[in-house]
Amino acid sequence: MSLKYLKFSLILIGLLASASLCLGQTGSITGKVIGPDGQPLRGALVKIERLDIRGNYKVKTKKKGDYFHAGLPLGRYNVTVEIDGSVADRVSGVRVGMGDPTEVSFDLVKKEAAKKTGPTQQDIATMTPEERKAYEGALMKRQQQIGKNKELNEAFASGMVGLQTKNFVAAVQGLSKAAELDATQHVVFANLGDAQSQLALTKTGADRTKLYEDSIASYTKAIDLDATNAAYHNNMGLVMIRAGQEEEGKLKLAEAAMLDPVNGAKFYFNLGAVMVNTGNVQGAIDAFRSATETDPNYSMAYYQLGMALVGMAETKEDGSVVPAPGTIEAFQRYIELEPTGDYTQSAQGMLTGLTSQVETSYEDPNKKVRKKRPTKKPAS
Repeated sequence: MSLKYLKFSLILIGLLASASLCLGQTGSITGKVIGPDGQPLRGALVKIERLDIRGNYKVKTKKKGDYFHAGLPLGRYNVTVEIDGSVADRVSGVRVGMGDPTEVSFDLVKKEAAKKTGPTQQDIATMTPEERKAYEGALMKRQQQIGKNKELNEAFASGMVGLQTKNFVAAVQGLSKAAELDATQHVVFANLGDAQSQLALTKTGADRTKLYEDSIASYTKAIDLDATNAAYHNNMGLVMIRAGQEEEGKLKLAEAAMLDPVNGAKFYFNLGAVMVNTGNVQGAIDAFRSATETDPNYSMAYYQLGMALVGMAETKEDGSVVPAPGTIEAFQRYIELEPTGDYTQSAQGMLTGLTSQVETSYEDPNKKVRKKRPTKKPAS
Protein backbone atom coordinates (compact mmCIF):
# COMPACT_ATOMS: atom_id res chain seq x y z
CA MET A 1 0.00 0.00 0.00
CA SER A 2 1.40 3.39 -0.91
CA LEU A 3 2.09 5.99 1.71
CA LYS A 4 -0.46 8.38 0.12
CA TYR A 5 -3.22 5.77 0.21
CA LEU A 6 -2.39 4.89 3.86
CA LYS A 7 -2.67 8.52 4.91
CA PHE A 8 -6.03 8.85 3.15
CA SER A 9 -7.35 5.72 4.87
CA LEU A 10 -6.29 6.98 8.28
CA ILE A 11 -7.96 10.36 7.66
CA LEU A 12 -11.19 8.63 6.53
CA ILE A 13 -11.23 6.35 9.60
CA GLY A 14 -10.67 9.35 11.83
CA LEU A 15 -13.52 11.29 10.26
CA LEU A 16 -15.89 8.34 10.61
CA ALA A 17 -14.93 7.87 14.25
CA SER A 18 -15.40 11.56 14.93
CA ALA A 19 -18.82 11.54 13.29
CA SER A 20 -19.79 8.43 15.24
CA LEU A 21 -18.66 10.05 18.49
CA CYS A 22 -20.62 13.24 17.80
CA LEU A 23 -23.72 11.26 16.88
CA GLY A 24 -23.48 9.23 20.03
CA GLN A 25 -23.38 12.36 22.24
CA THR A 26 -26.74 13.77 21.11
CA GLY A 27 -30.28 12.87 22.02
CA SER A 28 -33.82 13.68 20.98
CA ILE A 29 -37.19 14.75 22.32
CA THR A 30 -40.55 13.54 21.08
CA GLY A 31 -44.13 13.94 22.22
CA LYS A 32 -47.70 14.85 21.43
CA VAL A 33 -49.85 17.92 22.09
CA ILE A 34 -53.57 17.55 22.95
CA GLY A 35 -55.50 20.79 22.59
CA PRO A 36 -58.05 22.30 25.01
CA ASP A 37 -60.81 20.59 23.04
CA GLY A 38 -59.31 17.17 23.67
CA GLN A 39 -58.17 16.75 20.06
CA PRO A 40 -54.60 16.48 18.69
CA LEU A 41 -53.29 19.99 18.08
CA ARG A 42 -51.60 20.69 14.77
CA GLY A 43 -49.21 23.59 14.21
CA ALA A 44 -48.42 24.25 17.87
CA LEU A 45 -44.90 25.61 18.43
CA VAL A 46 -42.70 23.54 20.75
CA LYS A 47 -39.69 25.43 22.11
CA ILE A 48 -36.75 23.50 23.57
CA GLU A 49 -34.42 25.66 25.70
CA ARG A 50 -31.14 24.26 27.00
CA LEU A 51 -30.34 25.12 30.62
CA ASP A 52 -26.65 24.29 31.19
CA ILE A 53 -25.36 26.25 28.20
CA ARG A 54 -27.12 28.48 25.75
CA GLY A 55 -29.12 26.67 23.11
CA ASN A 56 -32.63 27.10 21.68
CA TYR A 57 -34.50 24.77 19.35
CA LYS A 58 -37.97 24.86 17.79
CA VAL A 59 -40.32 22.41 16.14
CA LYS A 60 -44.01 22.44 15.18
CA THR A 61 -46.51 19.67 15.78
CA LYS A 62 -47.79 17.66 12.85
CA LYS A 63 -51.30 16.65 11.80
CA LYS A 64 -51.75 14.20 14.67
CA GLY A 65 -50.31 16.61 17.21
CA ASP A 66 -46.96 14.79 17.35
CA TYR A 67 -43.49 16.31 17.15
CA PHE A 68 -39.86 15.10 17.13
CA HIS A 69 -36.55 16.93 17.43
CA ALA A 70 -33.23 15.05 17.12
CA GLY A 71 -29.60 16.15 17.41
CA LEU A 72 -30.01 17.74 20.84
CA PRO A 73 -26.82 17.96 22.95
CA LEU A 74 -27.05 15.93 26.13
CA GLY A 75 -28.21 17.98 29.12
CA ARG A 76 -31.26 19.56 30.80
CA TYR A 77 -33.97 21.52 28.97
CA ASN A 78 -37.16 23.48 29.47
CA VAL A 79 -39.81 22.47 26.94
CA THR A 80 -42.62 24.92 26.20
CA VAL A 81 -45.66 24.68 23.94
CA GLU A 82 -47.10 27.89 22.48
CA ILE A 83 -50.45 28.49 20.78
CA ASP A 84 -50.90 31.69 18.77
CA GLY A 85 -47.89 33.25 20.47
CA SER A 86 -49.04 32.48 24.03
CA VAL A 87 -47.50 29.91 26.35
CA ALA A 88 -50.02 27.12 26.91
CA ASP A 89 -47.91 24.75 29.01
CA ARG A 90 -44.36 24.07 30.09
CA VAL A 91 -42.22 21.27 31.47
CA SER A 92 -39.01 22.27 33.23
CA GLY A 93 -35.78 20.36 33.82
CA VAL A 94 -36.20 17.71 31.13
CA ARG A 95 -33.05 15.57 30.92
CA VAL A 96 -31.99 14.46 27.44
CA GLY A 97 -29.63 11.51 27.22
CA MET A 98 -28.43 9.00 24.68
CA GLY A 99 -30.58 6.18 23.44
CA ASP A 100 -34.35 6.37 23.11
CA PRO A 101 -35.96 9.81 22.64
CA THR A 102 -37.11 11.59 25.79
CA GLU A 103 -40.90 11.92 25.73
CA VAL A 104 -42.48 15.25 26.64
CA SER A 105 -46.20 15.42 25.87
CA PHE A 106 -48.75 18.12 26.67
CA ASP A 107 -52.42 17.58 27.48
CA LEU A 108 -54.07 21.00 27.72
CA VAL A 109 -57.32 19.49 28.96
CA LYS A 110 -55.55 18.12 32.02
CA LYS A 111 -53.65 21.38 32.30
CA GLU A 112 -56.92 23.30 32.75
CA ALA A 113 -58.07 20.77 35.32
CA ALA A 114 -54.76 21.08 37.15
CA LYS A 115 -55.31 24.82 37.57
CA LYS A 116 -58.12 23.98 39.97
CA THR A 117 -56.17 21.42 41.97
CA GLY A 118 -52.67 22.86 41.63
CA PRO A 119 -49.42 21.30 40.36
CA THR A 120 -48.18 17.90 41.49
CA GLN A 121 -45.11 17.45 43.68
CA GLN A 122 -43.22 16.34 40.60
CA ASP A 123 -44.19 19.56 38.80
CA ILE A 124 -43.00 21.62 41.76
CA ALA A 125 -39.71 19.71 41.95
CA THR A 126 -38.88 20.54 38.32
CA MET A 127 -39.66 24.27 38.64
CA THR A 128 -36.96 26.89 38.18
CA PRO A 129 -36.30 29.21 41.16
CA GLU A 130 -38.29 31.97 39.43
CA GLU A 131 -41.22 29.63 38.75
CA ARG A 132 -41.12 28.34 42.32
CA LYS A 133 -41.24 31.88 43.72
CA ALA A 134 -44.14 32.82 41.44
CA TYR A 135 -45.99 29.63 42.35
CA GLU A 136 -45.59 30.14 46.10
CA GLY A 137 -46.76 33.76 45.81
CA ALA A 138 -49.80 32.71 43.80
CA LEU A 139 -50.51 29.90 46.29
CA MET A 140 -50.47 32.27 49.24
CA LYS A 141 -52.75 34.71 47.42
CA ARG A 142 -55.13 31.89 46.51
CA GLN A 143 -55.26 30.63 50.11
CA GLN A 144 -56.05 34.14 51.33
CA GLN A 145 -58.81 34.42 48.73
CA ILE A 146 -60.25 31.04 49.73
CA GLY A 147 -60.41 32.19 53.34
CA LYS A 148 -62.05 35.43 52.30
CA ASN A 149 -64.55 33.61 50.10
CA LYS A 150 -65.42 31.25 52.93
CA GLU A 151 -66.09 34.16 55.26
CA LEU A 152 -68.09 35.90 52.52
CA ASN A 153 -70.21 32.83 51.87
CA GLU A 154 -70.91 32.35 55.56
CA ALA A 155 -71.94 35.99 55.99
CA PHE A 156 -74.16 35.91 52.90
CA ALA A 157 -75.78 32.63 53.96
CA SER A 158 -76.46 34.05 57.42
CA GLY A 159 -78.13 37.10 55.90
CA MET A 160 -80.28 35.04 53.55
CA VAL A 161 -81.45 32.79 56.40
CA GLY A 162 -82.42 35.95 58.27
CA LEU A 163 -84.48 37.13 55.30
CA GLN A 164 -86.21 33.77 54.90
CA THR A 165 -87.08 33.52 58.60
CA LYS A 166 -88.08 37.21 58.79
CA ASN A 167 -85.29 37.92 61.28
CA PHE A 168 -84.47 41.17 59.54
CA VAL A 169 -81.96 42.34 62.16
CA ALA A 170 -79.83 39.25 61.52
CA ALA A 171 -80.38 39.63 57.79
CA VAL A 172 -79.03 43.19 57.79
CA GLN A 173 -76.05 42.20 59.94
CA GLY A 174 -75.06 39.22 57.77
CA LEU A 175 -75.51 40.96 54.43
CA SER A 176 -73.76 44.13 55.64
CA LYS A 177 -70.72 42.02 56.56
CA ALA A 178 -70.84 40.29 53.15
CA ALA A 179 -70.92 43.70 51.44
CA GLU A 180 -67.85 44.80 53.40
CA LEU A 181 -65.96 41.64 52.43
CA ASP A 182 -66.72 42.00 48.72
CA ALA A 183 -68.11 45.23 47.31
CA THR A 184 -68.44 43.82 43.78
CA GLN A 185 -71.39 41.46 44.32
CA HIS A 186 -74.63 43.09 43.16
CA VAL A 187 -76.70 40.24 44.61
CA VAL A 188 -75.37 41.01 48.09
CA PHE A 189 -76.36 44.68 47.86
CA ALA A 190 -79.79 43.90 46.39
CA ASN A 191 -80.64 41.51 49.22
CA LEU A 192 -79.24 43.95 51.76
CA GLY A 193 -81.56 46.63 50.36
CA ASP A 194 -84.48 44.23 50.74
CA ALA A 195 -83.53 43.38 54.34
CA GLN A 196 -83.17 47.06 55.25
CA SER A 197 -86.56 47.97 53.74
CA GLN A 198 -88.25 45.07 55.55
CA LEU A 199 -86.66 46.06 58.83
CA ALA A 200 -87.82 49.65 58.28
CA LEU A 201 -91.44 48.48 58.34
CA THR A 202 -90.94 47.38 61.96
CA LYS A 203 -89.62 50.82 63.00
CA THR A 204 -91.04 54.31 63.31
CA GLY A 205 -89.83 57.87 63.07
CA ALA A 206 -86.14 58.55 62.50
CA ASP A 207 -85.22 54.85 62.68
CA ARG A 208 -87.55 54.02 59.80
CA THR A 209 -86.32 56.99 57.76
CA LYS A 210 -82.68 55.98 58.25
CA LEU A 211 -83.33 52.38 57.20
CA TYR A 212 -85.17 53.53 54.08
CA GLU A 213 -82.18 55.73 53.21
CA ASP A 214 -79.82 52.79 53.73
CA SER A 215 -82.02 50.56 51.59
CA ILE A 216 -82.07 53.06 48.73
CA ALA A 217 -78.26 53.37 48.97
CA SER A 218 -77.89 49.57 48.82
CA TYR A 219 -80.14 49.30 45.78
CA THR A 220 -78.24 52.16 44.15
CA LYS A 221 -75.01 50.17 44.58
CA ALA A 222 -76.66 47.03 43.18
CA ILE A 223 -77.85 48.96 40.12
CA ASP A 224 -74.39 50.47 39.65
CA LEU A 225 -73.04 46.92 39.44
CA ASP A 226 -75.89 45.54 37.32
CA ALA A 227 -77.84 48.34 35.63
CA THR A 228 -79.92 45.99 33.46
CA ASN A 229 -81.62 44.16 36.35
CA ALA A 230 -85.25 45.33 36.21
CA ALA A 231 -86.09 43.83 39.60
CA TYR A 232 -83.54 46.09 41.29
CA HIS A 233 -85.13 49.18 39.73
CA ASN A 234 -88.60 47.95 40.72
CA ASN A 235 -87.67 47.23 44.33
CA MET A 236 -85.80 50.50 44.72
CA GLY A 237 -88.81 52.39 43.32
CA LEU A 238 -91.14 50.78 45.85
CA VAL A 239 -88.82 51.72 48.73
CA MET A 240 -88.63 55.28 47.45
CA ILE A 241 -92.41 55.56 47.43
CA ARG A 242 -92.63 54.22 50.99
CA ALA A 243 -89.99 56.76 51.98
CA GLY A 244 -92.10 59.60 50.54
CA GLN A 245 -90.09 60.01 47.33
CA GLU A 246 -93.12 59.27 45.17
CA GLU A 247 -92.08 60.89 41.90
CA GLU A 248 -88.57 59.41 42.01
CA GLY A 249 -90.07 56.02 42.82
CA LYS A 250 -92.44 56.19 39.86
CA LEU A 251 -89.50 56.92 37.56
CA LYS A 252 -87.65 53.85 38.86
CA LEU A 253 -90.69 51.65 38.29
CA ALA A 254 -91.03 53.05 34.76
CA GLU A 255 -87.35 52.15 34.18
CA ALA A 256 -88.07 48.63 35.40
CA ALA A 257 -90.97 48.30 32.95
CA MET A 258 -88.77 49.50 30.09
CA LEU A 259 -85.97 47.08 30.99
CA ASP A 260 -88.35 44.13 31.29
CA PRO A 261 -91.53 44.71 29.21
CA VAL A 262 -92.66 41.12 29.80
CA ASN A 263 -93.00 41.79 33.54
CA GLY A 264 -93.81 45.48 33.19
CA ALA A 265 -97.46 44.95 34.19
CA LYS A 266 -96.34 43.34 37.47
CA PHE A 267 -94.16 46.33 38.25
CA TYR A 268 -97.13 48.69 37.80
CA PHE A 269 -99.32 46.33 39.85
CA ASN A 270 -96.76 46.46 42.68
CA LEU A 271 -96.87 50.25 42.49
CA GLY A 272 -100.66 50.16 42.77
CA ALA A 273 -100.46 47.97 45.86
CA VAL A 274 -98.05 50.38 47.52
CA MET A 275 -100.34 53.30 46.65
CA VAL A 276 -103.28 51.51 48.26
CA ASN A 277 -101.26 50.88 51.41
CA THR A 278 -100.23 54.55 51.60
CA GLY A 279 -103.80 55.76 51.04
CA ASN A 280 -103.14 57.30 47.63
CA VAL A 281 -106.31 56.16 45.83
CA GLN A 282 -105.75 58.12 42.66
CA GLY A 283 -102.13 56.90 42.47
CA ALA A 284 -103.40 53.33 42.84
CA ILE A 285 -105.95 53.84 40.05
CA ASP A 286 -103.27 55.20 37.72
CA ALA A 287 -100.90 52.32 38.51
CA PHE A 288 -103.50 49.54 38.11
CA ARG A 289 -104.72 51.11 34.88
CA SER A 290 -101.11 51.16 33.58
CA ALA A 291 -100.84 47.47 34.48
CA THR A 292 -103.95 46.62 32.42
CA GLU A 293 -102.69 48.70 29.51
CA THR A 294 -99.33 46.92 29.61
CA ASP A 295 -100.95 43.48 29.86
CA PRO A 296 -104.62 43.42 28.73
CA ASN A 297 -104.99 39.91 30.21
CA TYR A 298 -103.77 40.74 33.72
CA SER A 299 -106.95 39.76 35.56
CA MET A 300 -105.95 40.83 39.10
CA ALA A 301 -105.03 44.27 37.83
CA TYR A 302 -108.60 44.70 36.55
CA TYR A 303 -110.08 43.56 39.86
CA GLN A 304 -107.88 45.89 41.92
CA LEU A 305 -108.57 48.72 39.51
CA GLY A 306 -112.30 48.16 40.03
CA MET A 307 -111.86 48.09 43.82
CA ALA A 308 -109.90 51.34 43.74
CA LEU A 309 -112.53 52.96 41.54
CA VAL A 310 -115.36 51.89 43.87
CA GLY A 311 -114.22 54.52 46.33
CA MET A 312 -114.76 57.16 43.67
CA ALA A 313 -118.46 56.28 43.17
CA GLU A 314 -121.22 58.84 43.96
CA THR A 315 -124.69 58.26 45.40
CA LYS A 316 -127.50 60.50 44.13
CA GLU A 317 -130.43 61.78 46.23
CA ASP A 318 -132.74 59.17 44.80
CA GLY A 319 -130.43 56.45 46.09
CA SER A 320 -128.93 55.45 42.77
CA VAL A 321 -125.21 54.86 42.60
CA VAL A 322 -123.09 56.51 39.94
CA PRO A 323 -119.84 54.52 39.61
CA ALA A 324 -116.67 56.23 38.44
CA PRO A 325 -115.92 55.75 34.74
CA GLY A 326 -114.27 52.38 34.10
CA THR A 327 -115.49 50.68 37.30
CA ILE A 328 -118.11 48.45 35.71
CA GLU A 329 -115.81 47.61 32.80
CA ALA A 330 -112.97 46.62 35.16
CA PHE A 331 -115.10 44.13 37.11
CA GLN A 332 -116.68 42.77 33.92
CA ARG A 333 -113.23 42.23 32.39
CA TYR A 334 -112.05 40.38 35.50
CA ILE A 335 -115.07 38.05 35.37
CA GLU A 336 -114.47 37.51 31.66
CA LEU A 337 -110.84 36.52 32.31
CA GLU A 338 -111.57 34.57 35.53
CA PRO A 339 -115.10 33.13 35.32
CA THR A 340 -114.31 30.84 38.28
CA GLY A 341 -111.60 32.93 39.90
CA ASP A 342 -111.04 33.56 43.59
CA TYR A 343 -112.61 37.02 43.34
CA THR A 344 -115.33 36.33 40.77
CA GLN A 345 -118.12 36.24 43.37
CA SER A 346 -116.86 39.47 44.92
CA ALA A 347 -116.71 41.14 41.50
CA GLN A 348 -120.25 40.03 40.71
CA GLY A 349 -121.43 41.38 44.05
CA MET A 350 -119.81 44.73 43.29
CA LEU A 351 -121.53 44.87 39.90
CA THR A 352 -124.90 44.12 41.49
CA GLY A 353 -124.46 46.80 44.10
CA LEU A 354 -123.30 49.40 41.63
CA THR A 355 -126.09 48.85 39.13
CA SER A 356 -129.12 48.51 41.50
CA GLN A 357 -131.41 51.24 42.89
CA VAL A 358 -131.09 51.86 46.62
CA GLU A 359 -134.47 52.20 48.49
CA THR A 360 -134.48 55.50 50.42
CA SER A 361 -138.10 55.67 51.75
CA TYR A 362 -138.98 54.23 55.20
CA GLU A 363 -142.19 52.57 56.38
CA ASP A 364 -143.03 51.39 59.93
CA PRO A 365 -143.44 47.61 59.77
CA ASN A 366 -145.80 47.70 62.77
CA LYS A 367 -148.23 50.14 61.17
CA LYS A 368 -151.66 48.59 60.59
CA VAL A 369 -153.06 48.75 57.13
CA ARG A 370 -156.65 49.96 56.93
CA LYS A 371 -159.01 47.99 54.75
CA LYS A 372 -161.05 50.06 52.39
CA ARG A 373 -164.79 49.66 52.56
CA PRO A 374 -166.47 48.61 49.33
CA THR A 375 -168.12 51.50 47.51
CA LYS A 376 -171.85 51.21 47.21
CA LYS A 377 -173.21 51.24 43.75
CA PRO A 378 -175.96 53.85 43.12
CA ALA A 379 -179.47 52.46 42.79
CA SER A 380 -180.56 52.18 39.27
